[in-house]
Amino acid sequence: MKTTETDSLYNNLEKMSFLEIINAINNEDKKIAQVIKKETKKISLLSTKVFEKINTGGRLFYIGSGTSGRLGILDASECPPTFGVKNNIVIGLIAGGDAAIRNATEYAEDNLKSGWKDLKNHHITTKDIVIGISASGTTPYVLGALQKCKKNKIITGSITCNKTSPISKISNYDIKLILGPEFLTGSTRMKAGTAQKMCLNMITTSVFIKLGHVLDNKMVDMKINNEKLKKRAINLIIEQTSLNKKEAKNMLEKLKSARLVIEHECKKNDK
Repeated sequence: MKTTETDSLYNNLEKMSFLEIINAINNEDKKIAQVIKKETKKISLLSTKVFEKINTGGRLFYIGSGTSGRLGILDASECPPTFGVKNNIVIGLIAGGDAAIRNATEYAEDNLKSGWKDLKNHHITTKDIVIGISASGTTPYVLGALQKCKKNKIITGSITCNKTSPISKISNYDIKLILGPEFLTGSTRMKAGTAQKMCLNMITTSVFIKLGHVLDNKMVDMKINNEKLKKRAINLIIEQTSLNKKEAKNMLEKLKSARLVIEHECKKNDK
Protein backbone atom coordinates (compact mmCIF):
# COMPACT_ATOMS: atom_id res chain seq x y z
CA MET A 1 0.00 0.00 0.00
CA LYS A 2 1.41 3.37 -1.01
CA THR A 3 1.92 5.83 1.85
CA THR A 4 0.60 9.38 1.68
CA GLU A 5 2.58 10.69 4.65
CA THR A 6 4.30 13.91 3.61
CA ASP A 7 6.83 13.89 6.47
CA SER A 8 8.12 10.36 5.96
CA LEU A 9 11.78 9.84 5.06
CA TYR A 10 11.42 6.09 4.73
CA ASN A 11 8.68 4.21 2.95
CA ASN A 12 8.05 0.48 2.53
CA LEU A 13 9.86 -0.39 5.75
CA GLU A 14 8.38 -3.88 5.68
CA LYS A 15 10.40 -4.62 2.54
CA MET A 16 13.74 -3.70 4.14
CA SER A 17 16.14 -6.29 5.54
CA PHE A 18 17.02 -6.22 9.24
CA LEU A 19 20.42 -4.71 8.39
CA GLU A 20 18.83 -2.00 6.24
CA ILE A 21 16.38 -1.11 9.02
CA ILE A 22 19.10 -0.99 11.69
CA ASN A 23 21.42 1.12 9.50
CA ALA A 24 18.60 3.53 8.68
CA ILE A 25 17.72 3.98 12.35
CA ASN A 26 21.39 4.51 13.14
CA ASN A 27 21.64 7.18 10.44
CA GLU A 28 18.74 9.04 12.02
CA ASP A 29 20.22 8.72 15.51
CA LYS A 30 23.46 10.32 14.32
CA LYS A 31 21.56 13.59 13.91
CA ILE A 32 20.61 13.84 17.59
CA ALA A 33 23.86 15.04 19.15
CA GLN A 34 24.24 17.83 16.58
CA VAL A 35 20.72 19.06 17.26
CA ILE A 36 21.39 19.10 21.00
CA LYS A 37 24.68 20.96 20.42
CA LYS A 38 22.68 23.88 19.02
CA GLU A 39 20.75 24.08 22.28
CA THR A 40 23.57 23.68 24.81
CA LYS A 41 23.49 27.34 25.84
CA LYS A 42 19.77 27.12 26.60
CA ILE A 43 20.29 23.82 28.42
CA SER A 44 23.03 25.41 30.54
CA LEU A 45 20.78 28.37 31.42
CA LEU A 46 17.98 26.03 32.50
CA SER A 47 20.44 23.88 34.46
CA THR A 48 21.73 26.99 36.25
CA LYS A 49 18.20 27.87 37.34
CA VAL A 50 17.55 24.29 38.49
CA PHE A 51 20.77 24.48 40.53
CA GLU A 52 19.68 27.76 42.13
CA LYS A 53 16.29 26.34 43.08
CA ILE A 54 17.59 23.08 44.57
CA ASN A 55 20.46 24.87 46.30
CA THR A 56 17.96 27.08 48.14
CA GLY A 57 15.70 24.22 49.24
CA GLY A 58 13.50 23.82 46.18
CA ARG A 59 12.71 20.81 44.02
CA LEU A 60 12.80 19.93 40.34
CA PHE A 61 9.61 18.55 38.83
CA TYR A 62 9.42 16.85 35.45
CA ILE A 63 5.95 16.63 33.97
CA GLY A 64 4.95 14.80 30.80
CA SER A 65 2.84 12.09 29.24
CA GLY A 66 3.63 8.82 27.48
CA THR A 67 7.30 8.42 26.53
CA SER A 68 8.17 11.93 27.72
CA GLY A 69 6.61 11.33 31.12
CA ARG A 70 8.39 8.00 31.51
CA LEU A 71 11.74 9.58 30.64
CA GLY A 72 11.22 12.22 33.31
CA ILE A 73 10.42 9.54 35.87
CA LEU A 74 13.47 7.52 34.78
CA ASP A 75 15.82 10.48 35.24
CA ALA A 76 14.25 11.42 38.57
CA SER A 77 14.48 7.85 39.89
CA GLU A 78 18.17 7.60 38.97
CA CYS A 79 19.23 10.72 40.89
CA PRO A 80 19.06 9.25 44.43
CA PRO A 81 21.23 6.17 43.75
CA THR A 82 23.67 8.11 41.55
CA PHE A 83 24.10 11.23 43.68
CA GLY A 84 22.87 10.13 47.10
CA VAL A 85 20.14 12.78 47.22
CA LYS A 86 16.73 12.35 48.81
CA ASN A 87 13.89 10.90 46.75
CA ASN A 88 11.90 14.13 46.86
CA ILE A 89 14.49 16.43 45.26
CA VAL A 90 13.75 15.44 41.64
CA ILE A 91 10.19 14.28 41.03
CA GLY A 92 8.75 12.88 37.81
CA LEU A 93 5.03 13.17 37.09
CA ILE A 94 3.20 11.40 34.27
CA ALA A 95 -0.33 11.82 32.93
CA GLY A 96 -2.41 8.97 34.29
CA GLY A 97 -0.26 8.48 37.38
CA ASP A 98 2.01 5.56 38.24
CA ALA A 99 -0.18 3.11 36.32
CA ALA A 100 0.79 4.92 33.11
CA ILE A 101 4.47 4.14 33.63
CA ARG A 102 3.94 0.59 32.37
CA ASN A 103 0.65 0.86 30.50
CA ALA A 104 -0.71 3.60 28.26
CA THR A 105 -3.64 5.36 29.92
CA GLU A 106 -6.27 6.43 27.42
CA TYR A 107 -6.90 10.16 27.13
CA ALA A 108 -5.00 10.96 30.36
CA GLU A 109 -2.81 13.48 28.54
CA ASP A 110 -5.85 15.33 27.19
CA ASN A 111 -6.90 16.67 30.59
CA LEU A 112 -5.85 20.32 30.83
CA LYS A 113 -6.34 20.45 34.61
CA SER A 114 -4.82 17.20 35.89
CA GLY A 115 -1.17 18.28 35.53
CA TRP A 116 -1.63 21.19 37.91
CA LYS A 117 -3.63 18.95 40.24
CA ASP A 118 -0.70 16.49 40.35
CA LEU A 119 1.71 19.34 41.14
CA LYS A 120 -0.57 20.62 43.90
CA ASN A 121 -0.62 17.14 45.43
CA HIS A 122 3.13 17.63 45.94
CA HIS A 123 2.54 21.08 47.49
CA ILE A 124 4.30 22.95 44.66
CA THR A 125 5.61 26.42 45.62
CA THR A 126 7.62 29.23 44.07
CA LYS A 127 10.75 27.64 45.59
CA ASP A 128 10.42 24.83 43.02
CA ILE A 129 10.97 24.61 39.26
CA VAL A 130 8.91 22.62 36.75
CA ILE A 131 10.14 21.28 33.40
CA GLY A 132 7.49 20.21 30.92
CA ILE A 133 8.55 17.47 28.51
CA SER A 134 6.56 16.98 25.32
CA ALA A 135 7.72 15.99 21.84
CA SER A 136 4.81 17.76 20.17
CA GLY A 137 4.82 20.65 22.62
CA THR A 138 1.02 20.60 22.62
CA THR A 139 0.13 18.02 25.32
CA PRO A 140 -2.78 19.49 27.36
CA TYR A 141 -1.62 17.77 30.58
CA VAL A 142 1.71 19.60 30.36
CA LEU A 143 0.38 22.82 28.85
CA GLY A 144 -2.25 23.27 31.55
CA ALA A 145 0.30 22.64 34.30
CA LEU A 146 2.75 25.22 32.91
CA GLN A 147 -0.02 27.77 32.43
CA LYS A 148 -0.96 27.43 36.10
CA CYS A 149 2.69 27.62 37.11
CA LYS A 150 3.04 30.88 35.19
CA LYS A 151 -0.08 32.24 36.87
CA ASN A 152 1.35 31.31 40.28
CA LYS A 153 4.82 32.74 39.50
CA ILE A 154 6.54 29.33 39.48
CA ILE A 155 9.57 29.16 37.17
CA THR A 156 9.24 26.68 34.31
CA GLY A 157 11.28 25.10 31.55
CA SER A 158 10.25 23.04 28.55
CA ILE A 159 11.81 20.41 26.31
CA THR A 160 9.99 19.98 23.02
CA CYS A 161 10.64 18.86 19.44
CA ASN A 162 8.32 21.29 17.68
CA LYS A 163 9.24 24.73 16.29
CA THR A 164 5.77 26.13 17.01
CA SER A 165 5.27 24.56 20.43
CA PRO A 166 2.70 26.39 22.61
CA ILE A 167 4.43 24.92 25.68
CA SER A 168 7.67 26.66 24.68
CA LYS A 169 5.90 30.00 24.43
CA ILE A 170 4.74 30.00 28.05
CA SER A 171 7.85 28.54 29.72
CA ASN A 172 10.64 30.71 31.11
CA TYR A 173 13.36 28.49 29.63
CA ASP A 174 12.53 26.71 26.39
CA ILE A 175 14.63 24.03 24.71
CA LYS A 176 13.62 23.01 21.20
CA LEU A 177 15.16 19.84 19.77
CA ILE A 178 14.14 19.97 16.11
CA LEU A 179 15.02 16.53 14.78
CA GLY A 180 12.91 16.15 11.66
CA PRO A 181 10.60 13.21 10.92
CA GLU A 182 11.03 10.01 12.89
CA PHE A 183 12.23 6.84 11.17
CA LEU A 184 8.86 5.37 12.11
CA THR A 185 6.50 8.26 11.44
CA GLY A 186 5.04 9.64 14.67
CA SER A 187 7.00 7.27 16.96
CA THR A 188 8.47 9.86 19.32
CA ARG A 189 10.04 7.16 21.48
CA MET A 190 12.80 7.13 18.87
CA LYS A 191 14.81 10.29 18.02
CA ALA A 192 12.68 12.57 20.18
CA GLY A 193 12.84 10.23 23.15
CA THR A 194 16.60 9.74 22.82
CA ALA A 195 17.17 13.50 22.55
CA GLN A 196 14.98 14.21 25.57
CA LYS A 197 16.82 11.62 27.65
CA MET A 198 20.20 13.09 26.65
CA CYS A 199 18.97 16.54 27.63
CA LEU A 200 17.73 15.35 31.03
CA ASN A 201 21.07 13.62 31.63
CA MET A 202 22.82 16.94 31.01
CA ILE A 203 20.57 18.89 33.35
CA THR A 204 20.66 16.69 36.44
CA THR A 205 24.29 15.60 36.03
CA SER A 206 25.54 19.19 35.73
CA VAL A 207 23.32 20.33 38.62
CA PHE A 208 24.46 17.66 41.07
CA ILE A 209 28.10 18.09 40.10
CA LYS A 210 27.77 21.77 40.99
CA LEU A 211 25.94 20.85 44.20
CA GLY A 212 29.01 18.91 45.29
CA HIS A 213 27.90 15.31 44.83
CA VAL A 214 30.85 14.39 42.59
CA LEU A 215 34.57 14.17 43.32
CA ASP A 216 36.71 14.52 40.19
CA ASN A 217 34.44 12.46 37.94
CA LYS A 218 33.47 9.92 40.60
CA MET A 219 30.03 9.32 42.13
CA VAL A 220 31.25 9.87 45.66
CA ASP A 221 27.73 10.09 47.14
CA MET A 222 26.23 7.07 45.35
CA LYS A 223 24.04 4.77 47.43
CA ILE A 224 25.83 1.49 48.05
CA ASN A 225 23.10 -1.07 47.57
CA ASN A 226 24.85 -3.90 45.72
CA GLU A 227 28.26 -5.59 45.53
CA LYS A 228 29.26 -3.81 42.31
CA LEU A 229 28.77 -0.38 43.88
CA LYS A 230 30.46 -1.52 47.08
CA LYS A 231 33.57 -2.50 45.11
CA ARG A 232 33.46 0.80 43.23
CA ALA A 233 33.27 2.72 46.52
CA ILE A 234 36.19 0.75 48.02
CA ASN A 235 38.33 1.43 44.94
CA LEU A 236 37.49 5.12 45.15
CA ILE A 237 38.48 5.23 48.82
CA ILE A 238 41.78 3.49 48.06
CA GLU A 239 42.42 5.95 45.23
CA GLN A 240 41.70 9.01 47.35
CA THR A 241 43.25 7.94 50.68
CA SER A 242 46.18 5.97 52.07
CA LEU A 243 43.93 3.11 53.23
CA ASN A 244 44.51 -0.41 51.95
CA LYS A 245 41.67 -2.60 50.68
CA LYS A 246 40.86 -4.17 54.05
CA GLU A 247 40.92 -0.83 55.84
CA ALA A 248 38.81 0.81 53.13
CA LYS A 249 36.23 -1.98 53.36
CA ASN A 250 36.04 -1.74 57.15
CA MET A 251 35.67 2.03 57.10
CA LEU A 252 33.01 1.86 54.42
CA GLU A 253 31.01 -0.65 56.47
CA LYS A 254 31.30 1.67 59.45
CA LEU A 255 30.46 5.00 57.78
CA LYS A 256 28.24 3.71 54.90
CA SER A 257 29.52 6.36 52.48
CA ALA A 258 32.62 6.74 50.32
CA ARG A 259 32.49 10.51 50.84
CA LEU A 260 32.40 10.21 54.62
CA VAL A 261 35.34 7.82 54.61
CA ILE A 262 37.40 10.13 52.39
CA GLU A 263 36.51 13.20 54.46
CA HIS A 264 37.32 11.33 57.67
CA GLU A 265 40.75 10.31 56.37
CA CYS A 266 41.52 13.79 55.05
CA LYS A 267 40.70 15.38 58.42
CA LYS A 268 42.77 12.79 60.22
CA ASN A 269 45.76 13.48 57.99
CA ASP A 270 45.39 17.25 58.39
CA LYS A 271 45.80 17.06 62.16
